[in-house]
Amino acid sequence: MIVDNSYLAAVRDGQLKTDDTSFLSECQQSANWLVRALDQRAKTILKVASEIVRRQDGFLTHGVGGLKPMTLMSVAEAIGMHESTVSRVTSQKYIATPRGTFEMRFFFTVAIASANGGDAHSAQSVKHRIKILIDAESVDKVMSDDDIAAILKKEGIDLARRTVAKYREALGIASSIQRRREMNARRLAS
Repeated sequence: MIVDNSYLAAVRDGQLKTDDTSFLSECQQSANWLVRALDQRAKTILKVASEIVRRQDGFLTHGVGGLKPMTLMSVAEAIGMHESTVSRVTSQKYIATPRGTFEMRFFFTVAIASANGGDAHSAQSVKHRIKILIDAESVDKVMSDDDIAAILKKEGIDLARRTVAKYREALGIASSIQRRREMNARRLAS
């Protein structure tokens, strides 16, 4: 219990003036309101976090590659709240998972259409896949954005070359020309 009602009773048992009694009643009402508000906030956060965990079980099992597209609106509809409430609840809040601690907003990602009509992919999982492809490059085989887009299309991810470039740049990865130059420079230096 956050509000100590026994303390309030002890104070009230003393000689109090009418103004003092009224002041104590107002303080008690304010404290009770705050306790209820904090309890409601905790329940709302738990409800949103539970829905995120339920929808992102692929991430919990397989990592970033298993992240599914999810919007604030879809979570809001599922839990019967307004989208702005879900937005406020997830802002600057973190959730501890077996894969680490993540900001709740991390789990909300746009959908990338599937090339073969299957399930959509999350933008975050596609970025992760692009990073894996580039990390696997060798000096002899540095892929262009077009090459990466073609590989992703074969894997069922329909992405334009421009979008591959945008995601690559967002990940802080240099262009294929710059990567090739850096690999050659490292090879010559060793």
